[in-house]
Amino acid sequence: MSDASEARARRGRDRDTEGRARNARPRDGLGRPLPYDAQGVARQPEGVLRTPDDSVAEAQALLDAGKPFHAHEVFEDAWKSGPEGERPLWRGLAQLAVGLTHAARGNATGGTRLLRRGATAVEDWAAQSGQSRPYGISLAELISWARELAAVVERDATKVDAREWAPRLCGRRP
Repeated sequence: MSDASEARARRGRDRDTEGRARNARPRDGLGRPLPYDAQGVARQPEGVLRTPDDSVAEAQALLDAGKPFHAHEVFEDAWKSGPEGERPLWRGLAQLAVGLTHAARGNATGGTRLLRRGATAVEDWAAQSGQSRPYGISLAELISWARELAAVVERDATKVDAREWAPRLCGRRP
């Protein structure tokens, strides 16, 4: 057992203020755990209630900053707290952000699968709801982006730059 593992075993699992198990290790910009003594990036707070428009704006800012893992956390909050009929949309958006995360980490298989799964979830929600631009999100462009990125990741089997490949949720970049 390593020194770090022994230290954790002595002090017990990392817990948040409410006693839930949480990994206290710092994370990099793509959400990967770093050693306990490393300098990481600030974590995205979980369980934050935002308006849908605020969720879209915050997720876009995180995507633009090359932090799709953090954007996924914003979408996950919306998925868990939003109206039942919108949960499949937010879950699909979270899957797209995690797909980009995996692609940026170099996990071609995981990235491809999650990008395609998210695109299908968003497409199915749009067809079922009859909405093509909820909260200004251009679903057709987002689905096209996800499928294009999945094809690139599958073909090249290499890391992508999360900033370069960040989607525009509400339409094309100016």
